[in-house]
Amino acid sequence: MIRKISILVIFTILLIGLPLIGAHLSGQSESLFVSFPPLTKPAEPQPFSWPVFMVYFLLAVGIIAVIVAAARQISPGSESDSLPVTMHFPRWGWGALAVLIISWSLAWARLPYFELFQRHTFIPLWFSYIVVANGLCFRQTGKCPMLHTPVYFLFLFLLSAVFWWYFEYLNQFVRNWYYTGVDYGPITYSIHATISFSTVLPAVYTTRIWLSETKWFKQRFDGLPPLEKSGSILFTWVILLVTCAGLIGVSLWPDELFSLLWIAPLLILTSLQRIGGQTSIFSAMADGDWRPAISAAIAALICGFLWEMWNYYSLAKWIYNVPYVHRFKIFEMPILGYMGYLPFGLECIAIAEFFEHQDLSGKKN
Repeated sequence: MIRKISILVIFTILLIGLPLIGAHLSGQSESLFVSFPPLTKPAEPQPFSWPVFMVYFLLAVGIIAVIVAAARQISPGSESDSLPVTMHFPRWGWGALAVLIISWSLAWARLPYFELFQRHTFIPLWFSYIVVANGLCFRQTGKCPMLHTPVYFLFLFLLSAVFWWYFEYLNQFVRNWYYTGVDYGPITYSIHATISFSTVLPAVYTTRIWLSETKWFKQRFDGLPPLEKSGSILFTWVILLVTCAGLIGVSLWPDELFSLLWIAPLLILTSLQRIGGQTSIFSAMADGDWRPAISAAIAALICGFLWEMWNYYSLAKWIYNVPYVHRFKIFEMPILGYMGYLPFGLECIAIAEFFEHQDLSGKKN
């Protein structure tokens, strides 16, 4: 088995190096993409294309149909499964909910006396959401990450900041989003952005735990068609090599391959885990248990809807430029863009679980 530290090193080199290879092949200067902080400028919008839209639309309908069909069936043995312990929603959860509502109100208001702080509402809004989500977990099972795995939970904030800075780096090659209302200096911007980015993984991770512990979810997505346990390692190598080529291609054909921004890191990590004899977020699917993967995807979709909603009227916000499908927006996001949250959720949990209660050699703490 390949040690986890080796997988992490290879994974990091590939994620950073492959887009730079593509930039070099396209004749662009690699120095354009290695500055910090990476500030993405608006791109020239590509015209809407019905053929491209329909391809993505049909793919989205197929994925949703599979999830809905699976959700309609009660998993074998689910009636005998232990039901969640229902407790009172904690007082600290109510306090966080109050902060969330106040932060949301201030984010969308335009109050002259609050102008100095108007652009900083994202931080209390999402920190309070994370505490509320912990409260929902506590109500469901009597446990929550914030109280029962505090060291790991705090580590997720640090990991999350690094995690999302990578997507800011990758976005420089495709320029699918940019920020307005953040005209700070480089140091101030870096600090503010790092704190904001630190909330991504804890939000998705905690939402996923709450979702997966609900009675409804426990009764579904198990006993589904299993993936092959002993699938060909050669096939995994093919997926890895094709994905690596695609990540190089993102720099060469950014408008055509922009969707790989959300898929490539997941496929590269899980392929390396498969080749290295490690478990991945897809491992349980070999036994027909799709709950870990589906819960991760839906958790990110829930957070994604909240990200887009709370972003819409905020003063400091992001704006999208999605090639060929930028139409039928829900808030700032074109409707098909929400499908990107499904693999993004898998990505979030795959990264979080890579470090969960283990050292990098793979030994349990």
